Amino acid sequence: MKTLVLTEKPSVAKEIARVLGCTQKQKHHYEGPKYVVTWALGHLVTLAEPDDYDAKYKTWNLEDLPILPERMKLKVLKETSHQYRGIEQLSRRGDLAELIIATDAGREGELVARWIMELIRWKKPFKRLWISSQTDQAIRDGFAQLKPGTDYNRLYQAAVCRSEADWLIGLNVTRALTSKFGASLSAGRVQTPTLAMMIDREKEIRDFRSVDYWSIEADLGSFRAVWRDPKTGDTRIFDRERADGLKAKLQGQSGRIVSIAKTEKQIPHPLAYDLTELQRDANRKFGFSAKQTSNVLQRLYEQYKIVTYPRTDSRYLTSDMAPTLAGRIKGAAIGPYAPLAAPLLRKPLAITKRIVDDSKVSDHHAIIPTGEPVALASLSADERRLYDLIVRRFLSLFYGPCRYDETKLTVEVAGEKLHASGKVVKDGGWKEVYGASDFSDPDRDETDSDDDPSQLLPQAKEQDAVTVKQARQLNRQTKPPGRYTEASLLAQMEKWGLGTPATRADIIEKLVSSDTIERQGSQLIPTGKGKQLIELASEELRSPELTAKWEQELERIAKGKGSMEQFLSGIRKKTVELVSEVKKSDAAYKPHNLTGSKCPDCGEFLQEVKGKRGRYLVCSSRECSYKREADGQLTNHRCPQCHKKMEIHNGKSGKYFQCRPCNVVEKVDKDGSGGGGRRASAKANRQLIEQYSDQTQLGSSLAEKLMAAMGQKKDE
Repeated sequence: MKTLVLTEKPSVAKEIARVLGCTQKQKHHYEGPKYVVTWALGHLVTLAEPDDYDAKYKTWNLEDLPILPERMKLKVLKETSHQYRGIEQLSRRGDLAELIIATDAGREGELVARWIMELIRWKKPFKRLWISSQTDQAIRDGFAQLKPGTDYNRLYQAAVCRSEADWLIGLNVTRALTSKFGASLSAGRVQTPTLAMMIDREKEIRDFRSVDYWSIEADLGSFRAVWRDPKTGDTRIFDRERADGLKAKLQGQSGRIVSIAKTEKQIPHPLAYDLTELQRDANRKFGFSAKQTSNVLQRLYEQYKIVTYPRTDSRYLTSDMAPTLAGRIKGAAIGPYAPLAAPLLRKPLAITKRIVDDSKVSDHHAIIPTGEPVALASLSADERRLYDLIVRRFLSLFYGPCRYDETKLTVEVAGEKLHASGKVVKDGGWKEVYGASDFSDPDRDETDSDDDPSQLLPQAKEQDAVTVKQARQLNRQTKPPGRYTEASLLAQMEKWGLGTPATRADIIEKLVSSDTIERQGSQLIPTGKGKQLIELASEELRSPELTAKWEQELERIAKGKGSMEQFLSGIRKKTVELVSEVKKSDAAYKPHNLTGSKCPDCGEFLQEVKGKRGRYLVCSSRECSYKREADGQLTNHRCPQCHKKMEIHNGKSGKYFQCRPCNVVEKVDKDGSGGGGRRASAKANRQLIEQYSDQTQLGSSLAEKLMAAMGQKKDE
């Protein structure tokens, strides 16, 4: 008898099949002496659509809502049904005695497998493969330590609750809003409170009124000091006359040092990465979107097998990993990391509770290198950057704290107290891994100060005389809170428990694709549609507290402490309330993107919407399907500065390319390229090759040279 192994992706199936000796490749599976390895393509099975329950739901009508099926049905996704049928046929084989779930070791991975098992009516025994890396050794160890499949029943229940809750609330509220207000308005259990946070931040920025303030800095010759309010410790002075008076009072005056305090401080190494923290760092340092980080990380995990399981919410390691850590360091000791790893390998590793703590690891430990050999040159630029973050963070765990001496001086001049501080590094510790000279703690947001903590203070003692050589009055303005970047939005979502590390990137992308937020450089900004949507959505649905409460309950269900039935009962009641609130609303929706052009078919105004290849004009009437391209379609022509795709426009002098982020403009040449004939386009090169390569009288050398030139251009 053989065992059926169900993986989540073809690439994972291929690797597991290789390790298990399944050398016979079939259309839908690999087969060997003991195992048959097959794969899903993500979700092969999903919750049925409303019209699968009743054909009347094909048309969206407010009076048909809410849709609350007594029992939620499953259906096979049409686009991947061929692979589902392959698995279904395998399940009927009489020589398969059991099934091993080898999908991703998490809530969604469990759902992928269980829904397939439910539809194929798998009644035989099943077990669970639970691994945190895709290395050969991890796979072998995992198959040697398979868990009973029923151990993960509660995790499956939590996944079902999440999926049904999103269907019930998201689908019903979206249909209600869209039907009520005649516009495509998407709402959801997580996306709506996330959008609401961004709208609240916009209101704070809009309502903010900048105020002038002044600070006083004194040049004391060998160091600088700032004035602080003796009652509040604040360096800001909001009264111009008071600032003028202080400057005049201090100018040229002599004083003395009244106190010197010297203390040794230290900054411990940062914690290892979980997915959210890695996404935040990649966004801050490289401008990666959360989704981009997830995609690159998945390749490092699956394709290269050089990092551990990505979708984790833990920043600690488990005690059973301790014996493997030296080997992982040794495996990472290549290229620029070799000199950083060398001192760690000369002595026993210092493993503390800040690194290993079983109590702070749930399903998966932090993201660290696997120790597998890696050829850095084989990685793309983005893969290399992300791997660099992970390796350096991992190595930093085993370095000591950064230690420095902090000296604080208090100077009294003309009855006023001035303050100065400075820091001197004694031991760089973990900061040597980064070559950094700043003293910030990467795990704590630090507020700023108007002193200069990096200045070197002179050797001095109390009662030493000082003279104010120059008093400077610095004029500044209070600043509004900053708009969200993906890094700061991910931090807020994590703080409020909105979504999971595995879903937050998709939530952000969904908000972008639904045109409720847009990216402007590194910032995420709500659109006019997003602002109106929040005004139309229920106040309760906008609340992050409600969604956070739901997420906490899902975690309780996964741990066997919560009730699936009670959770879903509450979701159904809340769905009824939310839909009822939309029905009773007397608000109005006004499309923010209406143009002055009218639809040639029905006469309604056209709306400008964004698509994958640029902007389109669509009819504002839901009954009309008119659509055409708007001016400003994306092309394959790249910006010479940021290398992103440029738009093509029609101007008074002809067509021109424009890069929206950089605002770079290039004239379109006759051959369709840009840059005023700077160089031929790829299309022009291909036309030359096609024109000359078949003319044998010219020989093959010209074609070869043209092909080489194209290859060089592509490399550039």
